[in-house]
Amino acid sequence: MPIKIPARLPAREILEKENIFMMDNEQASLQEIRPLNIVILNLMPEKQKTEGHLLRLLGNSPLQVDITFLKTVTYEPKNESKSHMEDFYTSFSEIKHRKFDGMIITGAPIEHFQFEEVQYWKEMTEIMDWAKDHVTSSLHICWGAQAALYHHYGIDKLPLEEKCSGIFEHQIFNGHGDIKLLRGFDDEFIAPHSRHTNVSIDEIKAAPDLEVLATSKEAGPFLMMSKDGKHIMATGHLEYDTVTLKEEYERDLERGLSVKLPVHYFPNNNPHEKPLNRWRSHAHLLFSNWLNYYVYQETPYEWK
Repeated sequence: MPIKIPARLPAREILEKENIFMMDNEQASLQEIRPLNIVILNLMPEKQKTEGHLLRLLGNSPLQVDITFLKTVTYEPKNESKSHMEDFYTSFSEIKHRKFDGMIITGAPIEHFQFEEVQYWKEMTEIMDWAKDHVTSSLHICWGAQAALYHHYGIDKLPLEEKCSGIFEHQIFNGHGDIKLLRGFDDEFIAPHSRHTNVSIDEIKAAPDLEVLATSKEAGPFLMMSKDGKHIMATGHLEYDTVTLKEEYERDLERGLSVKLPVHYFPNNNPHEKPLNRWRSHAHLLFSNWLNYYVYQETPYEWK
C-alpha cells in the first residue's frame, strides 16, 4: 500500500531502503481514491524509532493510508527535538473536529504511576472518549492497552515482581482462531513483551463487552478486543524491530538498573549474539487484519 507521510520525515529514508511504498501529498492528490485516515498518538520516548516501527507495518496493505501524528500538549517529550515535534506532530485541538478511520495509541514507560498520576492522563481520556464517536477502530499497544482497559472497562493494571521482557509463545484463546483479527495466525505464535505490569485475565473474561483472543502462559493476556471491534488491545509489542529489546536492555544497564536478560531472545542467552526476529510475519498479519477488517470495511466512504 502507498502510505502517505511528510516528505521530510526522518523515518522515510529508512523505509525507502526497505522498499516500503510511500508517497507525499502531491503524489497522493493524483490518485482518485479515498485514503484511510489514521491518527497515531505516539507516547513512546524515542518517537522516530516508533514512527518507523508503525509505518513499516501500516505500509504492507493494498490500501492508501494517510498518517497524522498526535502529541500531548500537557507534557513535552524530553527525548525528541522540539523541531521534530513542531514539524511532524499536531495537537488534539487541531484535529478533534475531524473523523478518523483508525487510531493507534502506543505504549509509554510510565507504568510505575497510577493512571490518574500521569501528567497527560486527563488529556488522554479526552482523546479516548472523543474516539468513541470520531474513530472507527482504535488499536492500543502495551501501556496504551492497559490505559484503554482501565478507562473504558475499569480494569486496572497489576504490578509485576520483575520486568516482563523477552519473546514469549502465545496461544489463540478458547477457539477464537475464526475471529478476523487473527485470520492467518498460527495456533501458537511468538511476540515480544516489555513491561512492568500485567492485567487480570479473569477480570477481562468477566467484562461482558470484551473478548480474550490470545494469551501466553508466561506473559499473560496478550490480545483483547471489544465485541464491536472498536477497541483492540495488545499488551505486547509485535511492532518491535529485531534489536529493540536489545537496545532497551542496554539502555537500562547504562542507567544502572538491575535488569535481567530478555528471556528467549538472545541466542544461547548471550547478549553479544545477534537476536533473530521470529515474530515479523504475525506483526504484519495483525496490522493488515486490523486495517482491512476493522478499519477499511467498517468505515463509510463519507463520514456524516
